[in-house]
Amino acid sequence: MTKLFSPHRVETAPLDEARQQALRDLLDDSSPAVRKALLTHFAGLGPAALHFLQETARSPHRLLARHAAWFLEELKFSDPVAEFRGFIRSLNYELESGALLLSRTVTPALDVGACCSALDAIAARCRELISEPASTRQQCRIINRVLFHEWGFHGNVEHYTDPLNSLLDQVLTRRTGIPLSLSIVYLLVAERLGLALEPVGLPGHFIIGCFEDSPPFFVDPFDKGVFLDPDEIYALLRANQIEPQVTDLAPTPIREVLCRNCRNLVNHYTASGDAEHARLFASFVSEFETTHERSAQP
Repeated sequence: MTKLFSPHRVETAPLDEARQQALRDLLDDSSPAVRKALLTHFAGLGPAALHFLQETARSPHRLLARHAAWFLEELKFSDPVAEFRGFIRSLNYELESGALLLSRTVTPALDVGACCSALDAIAARCRELISEPASTRQQCRIINRVLFHEWGFHGNVEHYTDPLNSLLDQVLTRRTGIPLSLSIVYLLVAERLGLALEPVGLPGHFIIGCFEDSPPFFVDPFDKGVFLDPDEIYALLRANQIEPQVTDLAPTPIREVLCRNCRNLVNHYTASGDAEHARLFASFVSEFETTHERSAQP
């Protein structure tokens, strides 16, 4: 069975008519070599091939429709956008699955296994350095050392609005991101270590909270894991002309973490002039809000 995607970057723009016609001319070629080449080509095209084959399979040309259906079956194409919408509607929110599904809406060829392996490797290195018994704060210091010094993760200050900063696979590959995405990486590593850390969505910023310790403490992954106490966070908010509220320090539900991720992508794709992706993520934000409102009704 042919794999769904090639390891190369996929095309997201629709195929022009000339390329579509060239592919139609080859669809009914029964040569094994041609079929194999087409499977590889379609896999590399990703969403563009999916759209072309689906349209052809619905066409009145029965022979081409049958061949297009065969390629769809062989490639086992999925619809990442539909999958993420299904995740939103499920109300079964899990951070790692949600972040990876979100990334697949932009990069269908995303290697989920590679992303999980990267997180596993970071956590494994942390375990090597943790001496038991170790407090949560001590273990967070180890995470800081591994993530920000050994692995080199850092906040992307120079290109803050680059949409790639908000996609988990890209953050793991490029080792740079914004406060929310770096916090997601931190949380997923901490989860592998059995640490009970929580996302904390401040107004205009994103950090990690540990509420099991007394008093609670906070970690800022965008600032290389600096530890913060509540007074320091309040001072940070006031410095940004935000009057702090006690509720600002409360854990943020996973639903809102992922929705906020989508809101960031709306803003960043808009800033980059990519209206199509901005609309897509705006639709996800609407889906999150509508689903939440519906679930909250008695």
